[in-house]
Amino acid sequence: MQESTPLVTNDAVVLGILLGILGFVFSTASSQKLFWKKFYRVVPTVLLCYFIPSILNSAGIISGKSSQLYHMASRYLLPASLVLLTLCIDLKSILKLGPKALMMFLAGSFGIVLGGPIAVLVVSTVDPNVVGGTGPEEVWRGLATIAGSWIGGGANQTAMLKTFGASPALFSQMIAVDVVIANLWLAFLLYWAAKPKQIDKLFKADSSAIEELKKKVEAYRGSIMKIPSMADTFMVLGVGFGITGLAHAAADILAPWIGSNYPQWSHYSLDSPFFWIVVIATTGGLGLSFTKARRLEGAGASRIGSVLLYVLVATVGMQMDLLSIFDNLTLFLVGLIWMLVHVSIMLVVAYWIKAPFFFIAVGSQANIGGAASAPIVASAFNPSLAPVGVLLAVFGYAVGTYGAYLCGILLQMVSNM
Repeated sequence: MQESTPLVTNDAVVLGILLGILGFVFSTASSQKLFWKKFYRVVPTVLLCYFIPSILNSAGIISGKSSQLYHMASRYLLPASLVLLTLCIDLKSILKLGPKALMMFLAGSFGIVLGGPIAVLVVSTVDPNVVGGTGPEEVWRGLATIAGSWIGGGANQTAMLKTFGASPALFSQMIAVDVVIANLWLAFLLYWAAKPKQIDKLFKADSSAIEELKKKVEAYRGSIMKIPSMADTFMVLGVGFGITGLAHAAADILAPWIGSNYPQWSHYSLDSPFFWIVVIATTGGLGLSFTKARRLEGAGASRIGSVLLYVLVATVGMQMDLLSIFDNLTLFLVGLIWMLVHVSIMLVVAYWIKAPFFFIAVGSQANIGGAASAPIVASAFNPSLAPVGVLLAVFGYAVGTYGAYLCGILLQMVSNM
C-alpha cells in the first residue's frame, strides 16, 4: 500500500498546529462556561491533546511518519521535562510507595509473554494464515518484535528483529499493529487517569501513599511559589536543557563505547543512546532535588516541564493512524487479543494485591510505551508522579529482551503445532 503525502509537510507548520491544539484545549478546559465545564468532566484534557493530532494524522492532514517532531520531542523535550518534573520530588516518599508498583510491572510483562501465544492460538482457529508464511515471512517472527517493543522499547524490538529474522515487509506490518494497539490502550489509560478513584473503590485499593506524596509535593510548591522573573525562567530552562545537553553528550560517548567493548550488554539496552539520555536526565533531576536548585519549583519548574511533556503527548498522538487497522484486520485482531490478555492479568493481580489504578496504568505503560510515554501516564495522575513511570520504564529496558525472547520461543512453538 503506497503512502500518500500529507496535506501539511512543513514541520514548522505542524508544530504550530499542535501548539494551537494544546492552546485550544487548555484555554477551554479553564473556561467558566457551563458547556466546557460539563465537557471536561467527561473528557480529560490530556486525552484530547493526544487524540486530536491522531485524527489529523488519520485524515492525512499531518503525518507522524514524515515528521521529525516526535524525534525532537522525545530526544530534547522529554529529558528536559524529566529534569524539571523530578527537580522538586521527594525521593524518600517515592520509595515509600512500596513494592506494588514493581509487582504490577512484572504482571504486565508476564501478560505480554503469555498474551502473544494465546492470541495466535485463538485467531488461528478462525484464520490459519496467522501461523503461515515460510522463512523470514513466518508471522511468529514478526510478532516477536512486538513483544520486544511492548516489554522494553525500540532497542529491544530491534534485538528481536535481529534474533528471529523477520522480513522487512513483515516487520513493517508489525510496526503498524504495535503503534495502533499500543496507542489505543494509551488513550484508554489517559481517560481513566482523570478518574482513578472509581477503579480504586472497585478493587478496594489503598492509594493513601500516592495521595500523601501528591499532597506533600503540592504543599512544598505552595510554600515556595512566587511570580517568576525573567532570570528565574531562564534558570529553569538553563537547568532543564543544560542537563539534557550533558545527557546527550554522555550518551554519545557511553552508548558506542559499550556497543564496541561490551556487545553482550546490548541485552540490557545499554548500547542505546536514548536509554542513557533518559537515565542521566532523570538522575540529574533527582540529584538536584537534594540541593537548593529544588527551589526553582517556586519559579514554575514543573509547570514548564509539563508544557514540554504535553508537546510530546501531541507528537505521540500524531503517530497513530486509525485507518491502518483495515490494512490487515487479522493481525490487528491478534494484537487486540494480546493486549486484552495483558490487561486481564494485570487486573487480576491488582485485585489480588489491592493495587491502586495508578500502579496498573503506569506498570502497563512502562511495558507497552517505555520511557517516552510512561511519564505521560504518570503525570496525568499528577506531575509529581512522573519519575515513577520513568523508573519502571528503565527497568523494562533491562528485562525486555529476555521476556520478548521467551515470548518469541512460545510463539514459534504455537505456530508449529
